[in-house]
Amino acid sequence: MGLDPVVAPLFTIRPVEWVLPAKDAFDAVLLTSAHAARQVRTGGLSSLPCYTTGEATSRAARDAGFADVRTGPSDGEAALALARRDGRSRVLHLCGRDHIALPGVERRIVYAADAIEKLPDAARDALAGDAVVLIHSPRAAALFARLLDDRRLVRLALISPAAAAAAGDGWVEKAVAARPRDEALLEVAAKLCNIAAPDAKQAGR
Repeated sequence: MGLDPVVAPLFTIRPVEWVLPAKDAFDAVLLTSAHAARQVRTGGLSSLPCYTTGEATSRAARDAGFADVRTGPSDGEAALALARRDGRSRVLHLCGRDHIALPGVERRIVYAADAIEKLPDAARDALAGDAVVLIHSPRAAALFARLLDDRRLVRLALISPAAAAAAGDGWVEKAVAARPRDEALLEVAAKLCNIAAPDAKQAGR
C-alpha cells in the first residue's frame, strides 16, 4: 500500500500455565486472539472445530494444529454465535488474562499481555512528526493515551468504536475501521496518511 510502518508493541506476551481439558468435555474451541492460538498445546483439542475472530487468528490456529477452522464475521460474540448456529453447546474459550467474558462458555487463560511502561524510542521518534497511529484494541488505546504526553499532532486509526472511546479526546483526528479487520484498519490509516502527508505516504509518521 506504499506505507512505511513503525512497529511498537504496547504489551509483552508471556505464556501462562494451564490445564488441558479432556477432549470429550467440549465440542468446539473459541480463539479470540492469535496470541492464544500460539500458546495452545492442541493435543486432543485439534480434532474439534475451532472458531476464531479474524484471519490472523485463523492462520495461527491452523499453525497450532487445528484442522477445522471457522472464521467469525467480527468479534468474539459473533464467533460464538456462529458456533451456536452450528449446534455447538460446549465451547472452550482459550484466551488472554485480559479478555471479554462471553456467556455460556468455559475459559482457560493461556497467556498474559503485560503493559509496557514507556513507548519504544522508534515510536517516540515517529510521533515527533505528524503521526498516524494504528490501534488494535480498547486496552491498547487506553494504554497508548496514557503513555503519550502530547496528543495534538497525532491521528488515530482505530479497530473499533470501543477502541475509539477508550482513546479519549484531544487527538487531531480519530477514524474507525469499517470492520474490525486489519485490512479495514490499513485502509483507514492510508486515508489518514494521505491527509497528513499527501506527497509521502508513511504509516508511522
